[in-house]
Amino acid sequence: MDESEKVNFIVKNIKSKNPVLLVGFPSTGLVGNIVSQYLIDQLKLRHIGSVDSKLFPPIAVLFAGLVNVPTRIYEGDELIVVVSDVPISPVISYDVSKALVNWAHQINAREIVSITGVATMSDTSMYGVASDEDIAKIVRERTKQKHRVFGVATTPSALKKLKNKAPIFGMGTVAGIAGSIMTECSLRNFPAIGLLSEAYGAAPDPRAAIEVIKVLNSLYGMNVDTEKLFKQVEHIELGFRKLAEQVGKAEKREVGERGMPLYG
Repeated sequence: MDESEKVNFIVKNIKSKNPVLLVGFPSTGLVGNIVSQYLIDQLKLRHIGSVDSKLFPPIAVLFAGLVNVPTRIYEGDELIVVVSDVPISPVISYDVSKALVNWAHQINAREIVSITGVATMSDTSMYGVASDEDIAKIVRERTKQKHRVFGVATTPSALKKLKNKAPIFGMGTVAGIAGSIMTECSLRNFPAIGLLSEAYGAAPDPRAAIEVIKVLNSLYGMNVDTEKLFKQVEHIELGFRKLAEQVGKAEKREVGERGMPLYG
């Protein structure tokens, strides 16, 4: 079975001719999820499909009592966003990445933007023991601190695009699905940009997402206002709490299997 049979992109009525393909999977700080969902809401992107696979965990995502497909696809003006509410296991990252880049070719995407977080410090031990009030207090303290966003690229032209937009992540490794996507793009010489924002372990970090959106605004002229996101930091922290716990557990397993710390 090849990767096209393992991972299926179920999409209809794509209008974009040469879109930017932005990808947000659960990772450190849930940065990709928060950025993707905020762009979907603020730019009023339309739902055009989903990603399905027998490799994905058996789960249904609920919103206001209705079942949502865990990995969804949205479209706007020459912009397509893939967002997932379930962590992608390292075991299936290769298959998902390969299928994603295949699909990017099919829709004539001009480049892929992969968003993830870089752990700077972790206070995930608060999960399961801290109250919602305590977590909200921690979030308020975090919003006062600066989050840097680093850039990586798969081609010289994509790297040049990042100049004066974000500091280049010169040396290190990018773990998980974000790293796998960038590697697959590099192997195929497909233009891709990775935006890595400093974040606080597995705990949701909306402030890190805000800084990524600022870079996206600069790169693509999106003009997305981040004020609403800034006002929602406590709500987002609490709302993404369960998913953050799942990501934290997955990242601990990955580090244990590899025997070395990774970024991403």
